[in-house]
Amino acid sequence: MARAASAPSAPRRPADLLALAVASGLGAGYAPWAPGTAGSAVGLLLFWPLSQVPWPWQAGALVVVTLAGVLAGSRTAAHLGLEDPGLVVVDEVAGMWVTLLFVPFTPLTAALGFLAFRLMDIVKPFPARRLEDLPGGWGIMADDLMAGVYANVLVRAVVHFL
Repeated sequence: MARAASAPSAPRRPADLLALAVASGLGAGYAPWAPGTAGSAVGLLLFWPLSQVPWPWQAGALVVVTLAGVLAGSRTAAHLGLEDPGLVVVDEVAGMWVTLLFVPFTPLTAALGFLAFRLMDIVKPFPARRLEDLPGGWGIMADDLMAGVYANVLVRAVVHFL
């Protein structure tokens, strides 16, 4: 939901521009249609090399991206005067990483993870939708992290039964 919070101002300082780059998923949030899907694709592509390192490194990278996303999302939302701007897609990047964490990375799991995450991000099963009400960047990030948990469980179930 993108409700106005205050008058928008254009990012001018280097820190603001860095926050915008992180929040937009390195520009994926500027996709003319389906920016959330573009952000999820960036998340999948960024996880691919990360899938080659042990899970503690993956989890640590997820924590870093999540905290950076909270900060960048908060700053970008404030500059744009919106609670959850559509161009902020770092939450989709982090959600994809949660989806793929602890799952063997193969073409099948990558495709299943992508589809499962997009479904869960759109449907937002309880309590994901309620997490959007958290303040600032936490509200931007938390619902997608929860959607990633649901998608992870779904991917694991499909892989288990295959």
